[in-house]
Amino acid sequence: MSANDSTTVFTNGDAPASKKQKTGASSLHDDHQCVLVLDYGSQYTQLICRRIREIGVFSMMFPGDASMERIKSVNPKVVILSGGPNSVHVEGSPRVPEDFFGYCQQNSIPVLGICYGMQLIVQMLGGVVGSGVAGGEYGRMPILIQPGSRLYSFQDNTQPNVWMSHGDEATQLPEGFKVVAKSEQGAVVAIEDQARRIFGLQYHPEVAHTEQGTGTLRHFLLDIAGLTADWSMAEVLETQLKLIKEQVGPTQHAICALSGGVDSTVAATLVHKVLGERLHCVFVDHGLLRYKEGERVMEMFTQHLHLPVTKVDHKDVMLAKLKGVTDPERKRKIIGAEFIEVFKAFANNMEKELGHKPTFLVQGTLYPDVIESCPPPGSGQKHSHTIKSHHNVGGLPKDLQFSLIEPFRELFKDEVRAIGRLLGVPETFIKRHPFPGPGMGVRILGDVTEGDRLEVLCMVDEIYINAIKEFGLYDEIWQAFAVFLPIKSVGVQGDQRTHSHVVGLRAVCSSDGMTADWYPFTPEFLRTVSARICNQVRSVNRVVYDITSKPPSTIEWE
Repeated sequence: MSANDSTTVFTNGDAPASKKQKTGASSLHDDHQCVLVLDYGSQYTQLICRRIREIGVFSMMFPGDASMERIKSVNPKVVILSGGPNSVHVEGSPRVPEDFFGYCQQNSIPVLGICYGMQLIVQMLGGVVGSGVAGGEYGRMPILIQPGSRLYSFQDNTQPNVWMSHGDEATQLPEGFKVVAKSEQGAVVAIEDQARRIFGLQYHPEVAHTEQGTGTLRHFLLDIAGLTADWSMAEVLETQLKLIKEQVGPTQHAICALSGGVDSTVAATLVHKVLGERLHCVFVDHGLLRYKEGERVMEMFTQHLHLPVTKVDHKDVMLAKLKGVTDPERKRKIIGAEFIEVFKAFANNMEKELGHKPTFLVQGTLYPDVIESCPPPGSGQKHSHTIKSHHNVGGLPKDLQFSLIEPFRELFKDEVRAIGRLLGVPETFIKRHPFPGPGMGVRILGDVTEGDRLEVLCMVDEIYINAIKEFGLYDEIWQAFAVFLPIKSVGVQGDQRTHSHVVGLRAVCSSDGMTADWYPFTPEFLRTVSARICNQVRSVNRVVYDITSKPPSTIEWE
């Protein structure tokens, strides 16, 4: 399962059921040059990883205070120190190990510090960092590049606009460093020590608002660091196929839980390519699906992908468990636990049919699921906060009784889509908008079982999505959905006063789900869809549109 798509596979294995083992993407650094990103809590840290992969280089993330032993374990060819909310001159702020820079210099490992990471370089190597004279610099603004810079030698624009977000600044550089860019206010925004190959940027090159930001990262990785762009989904696919073959014996079977979304579709196709008829798929109707979603999913898998799917009706049990529950974290954990109960029961039935019980659980967990659920078990992340517990990460019960296999755990959504295309998954599946595993359970604020909330939301959502398709906008949008708000408003319908439900509409554009902008619908579209909802769903008299980006909000409301 992923947060946007419920995917689970049980495979037979010999590991103890009480032990949670993870295999899959976590071993990818063995076969690729690795850029290690040390996380100091910036909201953009995962975006750094994503940009590096777009350039064609494998990246992974460790907590900022990881030990030297852990850093050495992945044999990094480049280390990037991320931004973060701390101040390096405050006691107890996170930092790299004392012998970190010596290790990097001894092994010719280039280092790039971004925002807090640059300040950390300055302070730890003997410079001075203090509070910004003008109170800091925030948002988009131009910088002035100095001549003779190695970091900027690839570009002609000497005054690009960049994205700033800092309150502290370097006031004195360590020996060997020189300033290669300043802000209009005179703050040091880029430094380099070419001899030691240590570089620093006070702004965020990873965000789209920074001009030539990705170009700067590409130049640093490929030209300065000399890395090879060898990260490709074709190779990842072959690696995952090999891992599944090694993990599942020639006579063993697997169970795959399908939702009809991108992640489950690709995961099922991936496993089916290895196991064939030894793959047994199950679709769980938990009562929180979109309008007629169950029928549509079953039809898609049987007619398009030709996968044998067993439908399990778990509506009554799930809704009974959720009755009266309003806290979003508790809802996610309940839904996650109930998924596991269904899978356990299905595994028990498979034991009766096959003569042995599956003990592995393979999930389509994505990298953003893990990040937003941090700190998940074993993640070690300490400098960023838990945003929400995804049902397949933070929502899993402690007594899982299955060892985990998660081939997509370090992949982003668009990377999974690329693997799907390589596997020949129809484009209609690939382009489907993400749908959360907890379904409408996290799109109804408050108790999902109260009154007619589920029925109302399903009808509103259907009208909304159909309108998006009718206007030819579906493929322009990353994700669109309706939200049921736990309030009522006064209205007038048919010359009579009403006191009815309020629903919200959400549509965002994104490339990876880590950041997102709201979609700018035309007034004509909003007028049309609002009128249709209020006319066709009589218990709704007000429609609002969410114009909040991520950050500060998340894409889902809960």
